[in-house]
Amino acid sequence: MFIDACGTKDSSALDTPIIGCEVTPYVLVRRADSTLSTEDFPETGSYDDGVCLRSRWYRSVNSRKVAVCSVHSTELATLQCVLCLKNKVPVHKSYHCTQKCFQAHWEQHKALHSRAQTNGADGDDEGSAFRGAAGAPNGESWIEIGRGRCYTPTQEDVGHILKFEVVPYEMHTETELEATTSVLTGRVISIPPPPTRNMLPIEGAPAISAPSNFTVLTYNVLADLYATADMYGSYCPHYALNWSYRKQSLLREILSYRADVLCLQEVQSDHFEDFFAPELQKHGYTAVYKKKTAQVYTGNTYTIDGCATFFRTDRFALVKKYEVEFNKAAMSLSEALSAANQKKAALNRLLKDNVALIVVFEALEGPDQGSGTGKRQLICVANTHIHANQELKDVKLWQVHTLLKGLEKIAASADIPMLVTGDFNSIPGSAPHSLLATGRVDANHPELSTDPLGILRPPSKLCHQLPLVSAYTAYNQPGLALSLGLERERQKGRVDETTSEPLFTNYSGEFNGTLDYIFYTANSLQPTSLLELPTKEEVLSGNSVGLPSPNWPSDHIAMMAEFSFKMQ
Repeated sequence: MFIDACGTKDSSALDTPIIGCEVTPYVLVRRADSTLSTEDFPETGSYDDGVCLRSRWYRSVNSRKVAVCSVHSTELATLQCVLCLKNKVPVHKSYHCTQKCFQAHWEQHKALHSRAQTNGADGDDEGSAFRGAAGAPNGESWIEIGRGRCYTPTQEDVGHILKFEVVPYEMHTETELEATTSVLTGRVISIPPPPTRNMLPIEGAPAISAPSNFTVLTYNVLADLYATADMYGSYCPHYALNWSYRKQSLLREILSYRADVLCLQEVQSDHFEDFFAPELQKHGYTAVYKKKTAQVYTGNTYTIDGCATFFRTDRFALVKKYEVEFNKAAMSLSEALSAANQKKAALNRLLKDNVALIVVFEALEGPDQGSGTGKRQLICVANTHIHANQELKDVKLWQVHTLLKGLEKIAASADIPMLVTGDFNSIPGSAPHSLLATGRVDANHPELSTDPLGILRPPSKLCHQLPLVSAYTAYNQPGLALSLGLERERQKGRVDETTSEPLFTNYSGEFNGTLDYIFYTANSLQPTSLLELPTKEEVLSGNSVGLPSPNWPSDHIAMMAEFSFKMQ
């Protein structure tokens, strides 16, 4: 048995290993019969006539030559102060991990320049070049850190190069049969901390939240099957597109918000089962999940994404769920058409596999808790992902109208507060947004001209009676303005003056604008605080084009609002 090659299917895992992200090299073995195999097996097992493979992981002892941040010693540097080099400031003091870090510590940093000019350079043996070596220098020393094919980098590995070695040996005599094959990684890095976004109170809201107040988050997490190099690889580092990296970054961000209800879109079905559900369960969440109705081939398997609604079990109990498949509604609509060609045309246009998930919860601590009335406080939360194709404006509007009609039926059967959240793939002022926000669509709306099936006529039927308001319009609504003075003005600058919606919730290389919303029934719920909106400069820090990026794991941003129940 001989080793023909060694590496990883995902080269980014070796180029940029990351804390918490498992690295699994493949080893291409040539058997005695000349066949090739990448099969894995334990060291104690026999492969060919008592021959096995021995795998070892090593960490470079010397990490001094990697550039690390002068403020945050566990973070690798991404920029260097040129003035430090001109003033002969010790090189290791010139590095910073991010532009934000550099700006935040500028006052302390520029003092180094003054001292160097006054006292002269105090010496530095690291040279003046930025060092982020991909390979170990000659004569590097190594320490063993793991055995077996797989290894997950830890905090101790940050800044170090890793080495994977594999060698075939005869199990009984423990004789190595050929020279060791090895592969080196780049320097190990850590996942950046989640973006810092605070909850900002709304004017008129109590200074202390009532126990019955609750928070709802909506977030399109960008399914791995869509996070392709063709789509995002021109500006997002390959390692930051890798699911092993993004899943850890997503989890850290989601948990940092501590929301009571999580409405997630583009949750891949296998990742729901093996990652999101078990990981969030550790933090007190349980979930309901609805897959889309058609799978996508990803090169080696079929997979699918959908909507997942997680909730804290110490805040809510599940009462009922409704699964909305827009394809079923399309089938019903087509059955009402008489001509066979009309039915076929309707199905071809309307069958788009999108879904919605409607969940009714009981609040375990409602506003009447302890009053002795015994009244249960219910709340209905809808989570959806509307079709994305911008050419099919009629399909988008039809899907939103279908969802709202379903919610109206629930509202008619019970007096219940409602939240309608998700990725609607519709910008402010579009027909779907107008229907949601105003309860109707103007007969002269330009998007109504796209209606080849006649499903939007007459326009007067495009209406609903739910008193829905978009939570983030509170930034500009009289009487609901932010109560933080300067912060209020900063946040107002991040919403559109005409629509009062955020300037963007999606920022990819090809598009930036608002597609995601949290709507609430204004007769029963009151927003008390909102998750602050980031600026373009904040989301594009260190990245001049779009999301996702090493700091932002999706092409969408999360949105969250806190609500209180209005007393009836």
